[in-house]
Amino acid sequence: MSEEKNNGTQKEKIKGVFSTQVLTKIGTGTTQRKTIQKFYWFAEEKDDGTIEIQPLNANYVPSGPKKQISKDEFLDKFSPEPEFYIQTVYPKMRELTKTIARAERHRKRGETYSAEYEFKNALNIDEENIRANFGLGLTYLERGEKEKAKNVFERLVKLDAAFEEEHKHLFNEFGINLRKQNMYEEAVQYYGRALELTKDDEHLHYNIARAYFGLNRIDKVIYHLKEALSLNPEFEEAKKFLEFLKKKGLLKKQPQ
Repeated sequence: MSEEKNNGTQKEKIKGVFSTQVLTKIGTGTTQRKTIQKFYWFAEEKDDGTIEIQPLNANYVPSGPKKQISKDEFLDKFSPEPEFYIQTVYPKMRELTKTIARAERHRKRGETYSAEYEFKNALNIDEENIRANFGLGLTYLERGEKEKAKNVFERLVKLDAAFEEEHKHLFNEFGINLRKQNMYEEAVQYYGRALELTKDDEHLHYNIARAYFGLNRIDKVIYHLKEALSLNPEFEEAKKFLEFLKKKGLLKKQPQ
């Protein structure tokens, strides 16, 4: 548990490792027996009072999809594991954070092979870690290793968390680099996946339009530029793109 100040008073918020237990039956007939399975979760109370839970993986770090449940359900079903958190989980989480930070420093300095090594170490701890996946993918794209980047890309498009607001900087950088490497099909799939999760984002429509332009799918370019402008009529980049298409004679050729 951790304490946070709120308007000058101490308000205790739930944060740490908790467990749940499930009774399961093993075997059949006379050999059947009951056993209790224990599952560990990292839990954190949000500002609205709900509890966000995430399972721990085999390496004892939070990994995989997050879920929000009510505080009442949480208090009813989850038991605190403070010693396990302090002795095992927190050191593992700290190790993972440090490994990713080292990898990102190497990448920024252009030390791509050292970056690759550290990002892979991080993914050995948590294969679904968003920062490590983006970092490794960007490292490959910067080296022009498209096939390796494609493998990372295929992992990323399956992870909903990759498109959350907290990862927007990495998300944007990755999309730009896909286009720079002329990986337009991947860029279209990438931005399309993001649109499934965030419908009303004019920048996503603009970016997918740019990817479709690389594939010479002008009909799709125009559609997504118009969608972007319907969301934000003052979106200058989209207006300039449409003007460019008009000057090239590409706009009037498309069915209305």
